[in-house]
Amino acid sequence: MIIKRILASLFLAFMMIATPVLAASHLVDVNSATVEQLEAVNGIGEKIATEIVAYREEHGSFKTMDELLNVKGIAEKRLEKIKDAVEIKSKGHDAH
Repeated sequence: MIIKRILASLFLAFMMIATPVLAASHLVDVNSATVEQLEAVNGIGEKIATEIVAYREEHGSFKTMDELLNVKGIAEKRLEKIKDAVEIKSKGHDAH
């Protein structure tokens, strides 16, 4: 019985440490994502995803996360909701 508790505790500890690392590999890069990829982010629907891509095509790559506030439909509240699920990459550099 004690072995089960130890194993359960070790598993829980591992998951607490590994979850942020595993989640980080699933970030959506707003500078290369398609509308469909952006729609997969909680808080971004088809309309916002389309606006992000349109803004990117008109103004070039996003340089900072705050630049997303220039996209129609994205305000502070929405940015707070999506910022942990998206990243800004530019020419191989991570600016998240």
